[in-house]
Formats: sequence, C-alpha cells, structure tokens
Amino acid sequence: MITTVTMNTSIDKAYFMDHEVQNGTVMRVSRCRNSAGGKGLNVARAVKLCGEKVQATGLAGGFNGKYLESLLEKDEVQYQFLHIAGETRCCINILDECYGSTEYLEPGCEVAAEEEDRFLQRFPEIIQKSKIITISGSVPRGISKNIYAKMISKAKEMGKKVILDTSGELLKEGIKAKPTVVKPNQDEIELLYEVEIHTIEDVIKYARKIYEQGIPYVVISLGGEGALMVCEEGVFQGKPPKLEVVNTVGCGDSMVGGLAVALERNYTSQEALKFAVAVASANALSPNTGDFKPEICEKILSEVTVKRL
Repeated sequence: MITTVTMNTSIDKAYFMDHEVQNGTVMRVSRCRNSAGGKGLNVARAVKLCGEKVQATGLAGGFNGKYLESLLEKDEVQYQFLHIAGETRCCINILDECYGSTEYLEPGCEVAAEEEDRFLQRFPEIIQKSKIITISGSVPRGISKNIYAKMISKAKEMGKKVILDTSGELLKEGIKAKPTVVKPNQDEIELLYEVEIHTIEDVIKYARKIYEQGIPYVVISLGGEGALMVCEEGVFQGKPPKLEVVNTVGCGDSMVGGLAVALERNYTSQEALKFAVAVASANALSPNTGDFKPEICEKILSEVTVKRL
C-alpha cells in the first residue's frame, strides 16, 4: 500500500468561466467543482487510478475538514487524518479562456505544537502497512520546518521508501534525511540554490548536487518536456508525445503518484521515469486535478521516450 501525506489540506474550488475575467467587476461563475485538495490528495487519486491501494493522511480541521473527508469518501480514498482545532483552508482555481488557470491559495490555519507532536507520534502507526510514503506540499503556520525530515527518518527506520515533493526550507531540511526520491521542479531548484536556470545543462548540474547528498533518485519535472532523472545508472530524460493540454494543475502531483506506483511495483529506474511521465501527461488532458483515464495513460505510455543524456 501507498500512504500520501498532506499537512496543508484544502477544499479546492475550481471556478469555470464561460467568458473572459475582468478585474474590479462582479463575475459570475459558469460552474464550480469542489474536491479534496492539497498536493498529497492529488497524489492519492492518481495512485488509485493506477490501480494500487492507497490511503491519505495529514491534518484536517473544522467543518471544512469534515467536508474534505466526505469528498474523499466519494473518491473512494481511505484516510487517517489527525483532527486539529483550526479550520481546513480553501483554495480557488479560476479557469477562463483568456488566461487559463489562475490559483488563489489560502495559507492554512495555525497549528499548535502539541498537534504537531500528536501527529508525529501517530505517524508510525499510520504508515505501518505501507511500503511507499509520499510527502507533498506546504505546511500550515506553526508547523516546524524540519517536520518532513522527522517523518522521513521515522519512515526509513521502518524500512519504507519515501518520495519528497516540496520547496524552500522544507525541501532543504528534508533532503538532509535522505528520502528515496526528491521531485522538485525548476522553480524549486532555483529557490533551493538561489540561482537562475536557463538550460537543460543547468538542470542536470543542480539535480546532481541533490543526488550527491545521498538521494538515490532525483526527478525534475520539465512541463511539456517531461522529466529528468538522475540516479546511479546515469541521467535520463523521459519525454511525452505532443498533446493538446487541457489543465496542467496537478500534473506534478500525478507524476509523484506515478513514481510511487513504480516503486511499489519495483520498476527499473527508466521504467519508473517513463511511467511517471505518462501519468503526469494523462492528467494534463483532464479538466480535473489528479484525474485521468487509465486507457489514455496506457496509450501515452507507449509513446513516451526515454533517452540517456
């Protein structure tokens, strides 16, 4: 089984507009879709669509927290959340013909130190039956910046494999605990090393820096160009076929889901990269976040190319 961790859960509201957004005016939404949000929950849905058993964990609170759990039940995703005193946040994604996707992300409520401690104490019990753990996204206010490092260490002590997908100090501290996979994008690498990246050679250079810190697999998402992997066998790029993209939100999370499934199934590094790129690309063809049609994913998988760089 795979466990996905989302510390900063949310109710994600997708607002679909049938006309161009005009700032400073009253805008009417054509239709709205609510989903259980947060990067790890997108990962969970992707894992389920790949046919593997999955559970979600993290923090949830208040009326929104209860609503979030009810939405996961509709998605048929198991969950074990620590209930906190604060209210789970809401995040809005406005989709219109002119600008595409515009997101408004609430920061999340304040979490007390004792709530963080309670979650860490429960964490080993929650992940006990899982082989793969994914840790994704930001954390609410009040949470320690080294919490992911603590979770990675606990999981590794139990013989679990861990995928880390985050940014900033959380990523910097998490790398110190040496997870199995780190999956940053270009922006997150630039923030981590305080540099500007302009070429694929730059991406490889800084991906190697992460790998050299004891990370077995470093996977860098490259948008429409697929993803780059640095591992013991070398440097590889997985590239999808040309696609008519519908919605890129959640593609990185779907890639993490694909990587988790690949680890669960003991794929080779190149097979894992190819599969993860296919899952992420299939997500880009759906208007929903962390969603795709398995048959489309299979077709894309047959067209993904992997080459050594």
